[in-house]
Amino acid sequence: MKAIQFIKLIIIFICIIACKNNDSKTANKNDFDSSIAVKTSIKADTFQTEKVIAHVTCAADAGQSYALYIPSKKNKDALPVIYFFDPHGDGSLPLDKYKSLADKYNFILIGSNNSKNGNDWSIAENIWNTLFADTKKRLKTNSNRIYVCGFSGGAKVATYLALNHKEIKGVIANGAGLPDIDHATDIHFSFTAITGEGDMNMTDLVTITNDIAQTQIRHRIIFFDGIHEWAPESTMNIAFAALQFDAMYKKSIPLNNSFIKNYIDSSKKRIENFLQKNNYVRAEEECTLSISLLDGVTDEVNRFKEKDVSIKNNVEYKKQQQATQNLFVKEQNIKSIYQQQFEQGDKDYWTKTINDIKAKTKTQSPERAMYQRLQAYLSLAFYSISNQLINANKNDDAQYFDNLYKLVDPTNSEAWYFSAILDARNNNAFATKNDLLKAIANGFLDKNRMELQPEFQNTQLLLNLNEIESKMK
Repeated sequence: MKAIQFIKLIIIFICIIACKNNDSKTANKNDFDSSIAVKTSIKADTFQTEKVIAHVTCAADAGQSYALYIPSKKNKDALPVIYFFDPHGDGSLPLDKYKSLADKYNFILIGSNNSKNGNDWSIAENIWNTLFADTKKRLKTNSNRIYVCGFSGGAKVATYLALNHKEIKGVIANGAGLPDIDHATDIHFSFTAITGEGDMNMTDLVTITNDIAQTQIRHRIIFFDGIHEWAPESTMNIAFAALQFDAMYKKSIPLNNSFIKNYIDSSKKRIENFLQKNNYVRAEEECTLSISLLDGVTDEVNRFKEKDVSIKNNVEYKKQQQATQNLFVKEQNIKSIYQQQFEQGDKDYWTKTINDIKAKTKTQSPERAMYQRLQAYLSLAFYSISNQLINANKNDDAQYFDNLYKLVDPTNSEAWYFSAILDARNNNAFATKNDLLKAIANGFLDKNRMELQPEFQNTQLLLNLNEIESKMK
């Protein structure tokens, strides 16, 4: 392999990163006073309800837009609002996924079409300022209940914005988080972490929430059986419920005894189901979650505290918890081996390793989630190395690592987009078109990026980008 020294320099970059946002810098705090619910004489725009509107253009900046969903209750009264940040700038995606929850909880959902991985914090600031100003003027929103939610890089954006804007009262961080929250002072928002057990960032989110546990911030972490992805609706339902409990705790809304009882009954059933399956760790996690939601809201929290102590004192729980910790140690050791092999491993090594990982992610063994995390880790690693090598015009080495990227994560649009770039550099029009179509089939939506990509402007390729882009959804 060539360019070994170059690869050494970028290995540090790939170790624990979930997406390519810039390192955060402390921004000036927003002095926005959000102590009173919005009461405005400005007439709100009339938008269709119970339908995801994919593209609402910001009045102050036509280059920015957002997706919008207004629940069945309509927008006659000031409603709570959740702003969503998808890592690919697909504002409609989370709204389509969670619109039934918007109807259930009477939340307005807004998804930025501009916020995406690769933006620096100054761009994130501009997007938020424009988005918030536009929606505040055109919708009736409750200023006591402004929330943000993001996935992966979008979760980092959501957390960053909450750290710097006091109008934001709660964060739902799905699949990633910012370590900066550990060192922040005067936290004014609640923090809800969501992670798949097979998410490569799960251990990071556990660490962040454990650190937050040393503070007075209302927080919790919700686990689901999945990988690095937007949480299923059933999991996000608990996160939405958490926002309701936070509002009751702060007395922004009155106590809802029926709502509280329904949640308690559901949580008790989940705990018993976990115990019946001999999964004491998940049962204890459910107890901890319910304690975080119910504390300061109802005395029924004491029942969960007692149950939590009982489970922790169980011998089987202690054995399972130790086994879980042992797997985390094993995972870190395997990652250390991979980092060495990034420099010296050959194709046969990686082919065997990747195929072995894929096989183990399909089993029902206790190690399944660990191998899901390792697969995601390698996907990120090969993305990072390929991207750096492409930018450095080290095409042969980039091709090697991009082939590994496609092998470990064949449905990732970036792997095929990188491949198309390298095809174009080799003046292979047929392969370029095919790989771009594969990227689109796997979710690539960024027309602007494709049109500005220098390699696709090569007149010798005779690429019809309009025809290719027409395949985008």
